[in-house]
Amino acid sequence: MTPPTRFTTGRGLASRLLAGQTIVLIAGALTTGLVAALLGPSIFHQHLLEAGHAENSPELVHIEMAYRDASFLALGTGLTISLLAAGIVTWLLTRRIRTPLANLTHGARELSRGHYSTRVSDTGSGTELDTLADAFNVMAERLQGIEDTRRRMLADLAHELRTPITTLTAYHDGLHDGVVTLGPDSQTALTEQTDRLARLAEDIDEVSTAEEGRLSLQPEVVAVSDLLWNAGEAVRDRYRDAGVNLAVDTTSAAGLTIDIDRQRLGQVLSNLLNNALRHTPAGGIVTVSARQVDDEIDITVTDTGEGITPEHLPHVFERFYRGDAARSRDHSGSGIGLTISKAIIDAHHGTIQALSQGPGQGATFVVTLPRRQT
Repeated sequence: MTPPTRFTTGRGLASRLLAGQTIVLIAGALTTGLVAALLGPSIFHQHLLEAGHAENSPELVHIEMAYRDASFLALGTGLTISLLAAGIVTWLLTRRIRTPLANLTHGARELSRGHYSTRVSDTGSGTELDTLADAFNVMAERLQGIEDTRRRMLADLAHELRTPITTLTAYHDGLHDGVVTLGPDSQTALTEQTDRLARLAEDIDEVSTAEEGRLSLQPEVVAVSDLLWNAGEAVRDRYRDAGVNLAVDTTSAAGLTIDIDRQRLGQVLSNLLNNALRHTPAGGIVTVSARQVDDEIDITVTDTGEGITPEHLPHVFERFYRGDAARSRDHSGSGIGLTISKAIIDAHHGTIQALSQGPGQGATFVVTLPRRQT
């Protein structure tokens, strides 16, 4: 069994720093003393002889003893002062960094316990520790975002599953008790709920495949105008039934071609057009168009519908995300169409972004793909 992870604070840091500095100082002192003991006396003795002192004279011996004692006293005093200075510097340094290290350790411990809202304040103890604190906060924020998405996904999955399971259970009990007969209406209801469960399972599998980068693409050269026209024709009946106007503008797309997987890009445009239809009231307009911008092609789907609030814009491509939690699931889809679309565009080395001025201002989705080089 793996032992639990232990988080240590700055305790013992001062002693370790002081021990390290002491070793360096003692090594330096020993080296200095050894050099002075081996070389100093002979050099000093030679200078005394050159100055006119007689060999083995009492004055010469006394001077050399004084030199030797002074050297050892100086080395000892210097070493003592150095050790004292090292202790003071170590104490000041550890006092300065102990608190931020303790805060970071506490934050790491809280994250390990699942408290992803934990943040650490700026340490004010130098660039390195401030950078570490910033990196810690970024990591914690991302972990919190992942956890929020996971919880929301599980809640939405439970909601998606609850309705068909409840319906199937009710019919099962009714058939078992003889209250309900297996007629055309009950068969239709059972088929609809079974299909709903099957679609949900397929959607989950598809988004997992897309996000893991396991999409198989079959690229071919496609005229952009044909892509827009086919996407519009595929949903035109639904738009007509909903009373929403659909405009396919191929003016700026004339002559443009891209190297894409036709079926996958058709799926992206279908998701965007269905999303626009769900959020555009009767009488509104949805426009799909394309244009060349430098070496890229922008495909744009714009609607005059509900719009998107600024706080929801960064999350529209997250799986199962819905800006309005109270919106009927039956009319808002499974919540992963945009997630799949983003994964498909990423596989084509493109980008997709959502833009909106706010509620009631409509929304615009822009797909950017590299233009085919002729």
